[in-house]
Amino acid sequence: MEHFAKVKFLGASGVVTGSKFLIETSEKNILIDCGMFQGLKELRELNWKDLSVNVRDIDVVLLTHGHLDHVGYLPRLVKQGYTGKIIGTAPTLAIAQIILNDSAKIHEEEAEKANREHYSSHKIALPFYTLKEAEKTINQFEVEIENKWIVLSENISYRFQYNGHIIGATFIEIDIKGKRFVFSGDIGRSNDFLLENPKTPEWADFLFIESTYGNRLHPKEDVEDRLATIIIDTIFNKGNLIIPSFAVERLQTLMYILWKLYKKNKIPNIPIFVDSPMGNRVLDVFNRFPKWHKLPQEEYNEMCNHINIIQSYKETWETIDDKRSKIIIAGSGMVTGGRVLTYLQQLIGEPSTTVLLVGFQAEGTRGRQLLEGAHEIRFYGKYYPVKAAVKNLGSLSAHADQQELLNWMKDIKNIPEKVFLIHGEPTAIDAFRVKIKDTYNWDATIPKLESVEELVI
Repeated sequence: MEHFAKVKFLGASGVVTGSKFLIETSEKNILIDCGMFQGLKELRELNWKDLSVNVRDIDVVLLTHGHLDHVGYLPRLVKQGYTGKIIGTAPTLAIAQIILNDSAKIHEEEAEKANREHYSSHKIALPFYTLKEAEKTINQFEVEIENKWIVLSENISYRFQYNGHIIGATFIEIDIKGKRFVFSGDIGRSNDFLLENPKTPEWADFLFIESTYGNRLHPKEDVEDRLATIIIDTIFNKGNLIIPSFAVERLQTLMYILWKLYKKNKIPNIPIFVDSPMGNRVLDVFNRFPKWHKLPQEEYNEMCNHINIIQSYKETWETIDDKRSKIIIAGSGMVTGGRVLTYLQQLIGEPSTTVLLVGFQAEGTRGRQLLEGAHEIRFYGKYYPVKAAVKNLGSLSAHADQQELLNWMKDIKNIPEKVFLIHGEPTAIDAFRVKIKDTYNWDATIPKLESVEELVI
């Protein structure tokens, strides 16, 4: 049998979101991740198109982790005819289940609201996928453990390796006919509040590495001191601190830091509200998989008891009407949807409000607009003036920065035949390409969306 390998870049190529990479070989066709595009309208519109490959020819899907931009397209893949296994670590699949169910519910609710209030540009707004379609997808999930080689066929095997970033996240190593393909997924930080340091690859013939922060270093700031200062200023201004947060990891990290600040007497006993149904369910994943993080059970329980977990939309409005200074953590992290929109609609026009952004803000998102100083923001077809103070806490990112990415690569003993820079915006990717050349003297390729690379194996 003639051996070959082709990689088709179906997402996260020249952009940060929509991770999808198809490896076609003479034995198996493997899809790495299956994420949604987020951000700019022209990217979001790509989500509604069928994949440019025959989905029925895909033999297996391997997931690096459970974030929406890595798993959010799965129900569409199944709808197009994929019937095989969707494999990840146990926490990854637990997170993916939460995210798919939650996003399906949001898709259904937003389509219903758009049709009722007639603000969609479509005659009839349809959900991207339904709860029923999400459940069908989840039925195809299959758990594999970390750090174990799994045989797929005579000449192909793979393993998941711990990668920080979020609970359950891994990079994926695939051996095909003696050549090693390494897909970085999203690489976590060193010295994370909740997670162990990422493992690192030791060999890579073909390396596919994320470049989200390929052109910058995270600020060397004391997160606790900076957050404490912002909170004390909020209390002084008799205002509210609203933190749009990703439901997975960032929300739990913020809870932990805020609880620690209170325990250390760095902040007073200001009410803290967490309003993210998805985030609440992710808290349970931390409880179920203690070996995947470093938060002791006793501290987990104390943290949860200290913070007000909002359970209903009625409580959301009660929190808005509460006149006390308070901290509100609510999804979503890029202000693209979720409960945070309700708070911002009501409070972003108040000069005493502070909005704190704590993660990457993709192009085309409301979070990016706020970060870049927008004077007004559009929610549900209406514009709202931005009078709140907008601050950014870049050092809380769950993504490795440029130096951490370079450090993640330093244990690779060989010179890779090909390095592909993925999951980054053009300026970040190109800066990272130059830095890799200067540091390791490796040539890196920047693949375009829908491009195909034929690799010699």
